[in-house]
Amino acid sequence: MTSLLPAGVARDAHPPRFPGAEPGEPSLETWQDAPHNRWAFAHVAELVPTAPIPRSAAPLPGRDRAGLDALLDELPDLAARLEASYTDALVVVRDGRVVADHYREGIGPETPHLLMSVSKSICGLTVGTLVDDGRLELARRVDEYVPALAGSAYGDATLQQVLDMTVDVDYDEDYRNPASHVQAQDRVAGWRPRLADDPADTYAFLATLRGGGRHGERFKYCSAGTDVLAWVVESATGLRYPDAVSQRLWSRLGCEHDASITVDPGGFGFANGGISCTARDLARVGELMLGEGVIGGETVVSAEWVRRTRDGGDPDAASGTVFQRVHPGGAYSNQWWITGSARGDYYAVGIHGQFIWVDPSTGIVVAKFSSWPEPVTEQWNRVHAELFRDLCDAAGR
Repeated sequence: MTSLLPAGVARDAHPPRFPGAEPGEPSLETWQDAPHNRWAFAHVAELVPTAPIPRSAAPLPGRDRAGLDALLDELPDLAARLEASYTDALVVVRDGRVVADHYREGIGPETPHLLMSVSKSICGLTVGTLVDDGRLELARRVDEYVPALAGSAYGDATLQQVLDMTVDVDYDEDYRNPASHVQAQDRVAGWRPRLADDPADTYAFLATLRGGGRHGERFKYCSAGTDVLAWVVESATGLRYPDAVSQRLWSRLGCEHDASITVDPGGFGFANGGISCTARDLARVGELMLGEGVIGGETVVSAEWVRRTRDGGDPDAASGTVFQRVHPGGAYSNQWWITGSARGDYYAVGIHGQFIWVDPSTGIVVAKFSSWPEPVTEQWNRVHAELFRDLCDAAGR
């Protein structure tokens, strides 16, 4: 019988997911690791179940491509710096207009990309809209909103303490350690292969966390806290977290595309790191902050919330951290990083190099997707702080 296959192609051949990928790669065990993450961060839905975060039916007008030409006179080495920092996408916005953008091969303006912990800042804004409406109170304890967390590390913490990550919780955030809490939470969320004794879902996992009860004293970065906030959001709204983010935030930003979020076996949206969206839509989150809570003429979150985020946090609580070695006097506030610099810039960040950078001094917002080989290092954060300030200065002239 005559074969219908192209000449030289075996009947059992399996095309690779990306050029050079080995058969079966990336897998659930390897997709977060280099070099697989260069493909996987833009194809998360092929690896982990996801739920949509719908945009509005009437988005703001689309934005033209700009390239890098407008910045190259000031930054002639910009293309090399973007390549060296594993850039997947870059969007620079001023006054609602894209003044520069860049996409590596295989990524484009309509390609969604995983945000990692930039997702936390989206959760903080969602909480802010509920505080504005009087549906949440920052001084109230978590277990007043989620009784199932009574007795956990988070039960007697206030919402403000959770937002600022000053909860006393036993939680190891070592991304490379298979025995760490963060890897256990990944397994529960469906990001890694499960172990037999893992909790059934994120709800059950959060209830197992314990701590010393000395809240409000020290900054302790803990991804689980954002998922506690998402549970509080669900309790306050009666909506699943993806639907609450859509209703309260995403559908009001004028985004061009739906976002998405990974979901665990219990249907819980992975609030601390599971959102994917396009770089252009992500920039709108920064524009909302720069606009004191207003975008496209609509107030989405109050100016008071934005100011409290930008001016809040306790630098003393974060003293001695790697963050303050890069940003002396910096603080963490409402799930955003505040640099403490004279420029007043602040940002959202996720491991492997996901960023929203907001610079009020120049009126510039930068969104950047990356696929660093390492989850996070002090040097990568220094490189990017310098890159973003150079971009803002060049684009703001």
